[in-house]
Amino acid sequence: MNPAPADPAPVLTRHHHRRLREIYRSAGWPCQDMLEVELLAAGQIERVSWPEGHETLRVTDAGIATLARVFATNKAARSPHERLVEQVALAMGRSGRLAWRGLMLRARVPLARFGVDEPQASDPPAEAPSLLAAEPAAELVLGPGHAWVMACPDVFSIRRSTVEAYLEPVVHEIKVSRADLLGDLKKPAKRAAYLDMASACWYVLGHDARGRRIAEPEEIPLECGVMYARDGELSVAREAPRRALERLPLHVWMALAQAGPAAREEDPMQEAL
Repeated sequence: MNPAPADPAPVLTRHHHRRLREIYRSAGWPCQDMLEVELLAAGQIERVSWPEGHETLRVTDAGIATLARVFATNKAARSPHERLVEQVALAMGRSGRLAWRGLMLRARVPLARFGVDEPQASDPPAEAPSLLAAEPAAELVLGPGHAWVMACPDVFSIRRSTVEAYLEPVVHEIKVSRADLLGDLKKPAKRAAYLDMASACWYVLGHDARGRRIAEPEEIPLECGVMYARDGELSVAREAPRRALERLPLHVWMALAQAGPAAREEDPMQEAL
């Protein structure tokens, strides 16, 4: 009689990878669910019994190899823009700041930045559709002489300080393509939104396939600073003008809280897995 074929090993998904990472980073307390069962069956984790009578989980050598493989695969799949955003966020963290990526923040922008004249008392109220045509990426809510827009800075950071007036919020806008940069420079309302929410705004520029800068500092509006990214290093080409910002609005604090923890040195592996 032929022996019964062995059951195939479970196919590991991103949910298994996330649990594997959590076990590796924690004390290994078991959850006793089916994800854990499949990781045990696949030999990715093992049970460890303690003399006190309790049991924990430990990532095996096979599990470590899985973590390394998934991390390398996801790292290779990142776009140049994503890699540079990550580099800037981690650089802000190493300089003592708290940094967030991909935030959606509300900002107040003067109507003049959309090419709309300041309305007079006798004028009919401006309509949002005409402004949307001027700034198609923005969601606008009109107010007297201004519009509230939703902006998404690539990197938003603040100083580590318990004094609100010392936070110095800063926006970094990342560009790795000249075409993308030139399109962005045609949107003064977008820069105005960044300057409304921060004490300084920087453009961080990459290089093309031939190693040439995608733009020179004089092509960037003077209201913004300019950095270049090359070979994993950031260099300042022109300092960003700074202005005092006494406090962050409540809606910004809420967005920071809802976005979860700021970017940290170990985040690339966490997010990739």
